[in-house]
Amino acid sequence: MKSQNIRIILADDHPLIRDALKNVLLKHADLEIVGEANNGEQAFELTCELNPDVVIMDISMPKMSGLEATRKIKNQCPKVAVLILTVHDDSEHIFALLECGAAGYLTKSVFGEEIVQSVRAVAFGESVMTPEVLAKIVGQHRLRAPKSIDGDLSERFSSRELEIIRLVARGIGNKQIAETLGVSLSTVRGYLEQVFAKLNAASRTEAVVTALRVGLIEMDDLSRKGCT
Repeated sequence: MKSQNIRIILADDHPLIRDALKNVLLKHADLEIVGEANNGEQAFELTCELNPDVVIMDISMPKMSGLEATRKIKNQCPKVAVLILTVHDDSEHIFALLECGAAGYLTKSVFGEEIVQSVRAVAFGESVMTPEVLAKIVGQHRLRAPKSIDGDLSERFSSRELEIIRLVARGIGNKQIAETLGVSLSTVRGYLEQVFAKLNAASRTEAVVTALRVGLIEMDDLSRKGCT
C-alpha cells in the first residue's frame, strides 16, 4: 500500500480546467500536483521526466493529442496511470483510449469528490469508468462478434473467480472485495490475474465487457452498484 503522496500531472490546454482540478485535488493531503502541461507533447515529456503516479489527461490538445500522448506514456512509462478527463463521450474516443492503456475515462461533467476517488483508484492499479461510459462500451461491444475463449466456460472459472468478476462489474475496488470475501488483498489480485488471463483481458473494464459478451455475468450485475 502506498505510504507517500500520490504524485499527479495535469494535462489540459485550458488553464481554468487545470486551476479547477488543483482546487479540488489540493484539498487532500495525500494528493500532490508535480507538473502541468498545456499540450500532449509537454504531457509526455513531463511524465518521462517526473515519473508521476497519475496523469489526468484531456483528449483534444495542441501539438499532440491526448490519445497519442497516452500511447507514448504507456509505452515509455507503463507504471504511470493515465486518467482521461474529457468532454468527449463517444465510443470511438473511449475505445481508442482504452486500447492505448488508459486506466480510466471520465467526462468533465464529473467533478469534485469523484475525481479524487478516481485518482486514488487508478494510482492503486484499479480502473475507473462512469456508468454512462461503461454502458456505451457494453453497447458497442455487443454489436461485435462474440469474443473467442477456448474451452467450456463453466469448467474454466471457479465459483470464487465468478464471484470476484461480479464484484468487479459492480465497480467495487480490490480492498473492498478483499473485505467482502474475508481474504487478503494479494489473494484478490491473484484471482484477478487468473480471471484476466482466462478472459484474455488486459484491464478490469475489458474483463467486465468480455464477461458480459460470453455470458459469465449479466447486465443486472452492473446495475446493482454504480461502476466507478
